[in-house]
Amino acid sequence: MRKLLFPLLFCYSVLLYSQESITSQLDSITSTVQAEELLLSLNSKENKFITFNKEKHKTSLAKKLFSKSSGGSLVVENDVEKVHYKIVETSYITHYRVSYIYLDGKKLSHSEIDGLRQNIMSQYKDGVPFEYLAKKYSMDGNAKRGGDLGWFSKGKMHPIFEDTIINNSANVNDLYMVNIEDRQWYYVVLKTFEPMNIKEIKVLKVVEHKS
Repeated sequence: MRKLLFPLLFCYSVLLYSQESITSQLDSITSTVQAEELLLSLNSKENKFITFNKEKHKTSLAKKLFSKSSGGSLVVENDVEKVHYKIVETSYITHYRVSYIYLDGKKLSHSEIDGLRQNIMSQYKDGVPFEYLAKKYSMDGNAKRGGDLGWFSKGKMHPIFEDTIINNSANVNDLYMVNIEDRQWYYVVLKTFEPMNIKEIKVLKVVEHKS
């Protein structure tokens, strides 16, 4: 009985030490640099650094993480693994949101684009929903979403498109045009929201497998 008991106790103590080791390592993380260093040392694709955006991520996991303060942690456990989440950094980033109709200058002439944009703006002024117009006229995949671009922060879009949106003085529900001549991209843009400071958290995820 003693011969059998010793290996079991040894395995339990190793497992306990491993759990405490991961927990203590995560407790010591206070910066993104330390988090990246830990990921390199663990050397597993399962472990990663994730950015959660409060407006984009609405899962139950995201809601639990957003309820915690910076430095807080969460453990999600099942029969085969224990997943550790550590909130390393919290910030508020200015985001912008518009809807658009894209017209491809490689497929349409300048006169066709000008006429189509005037027609679109006229229909919108007469009360036709922009979402309907985007689904009908926009020449990219975002047409399926009614042209809604979703929330985005500075540095995520083409500089001309982005600068026009950020510096434009339009009011919500106003239309305006954006031209990116070197790409032959032409847009009718609807301002749908005022800029918003959105909470983002950078979360370290570490997966611990059970033996």
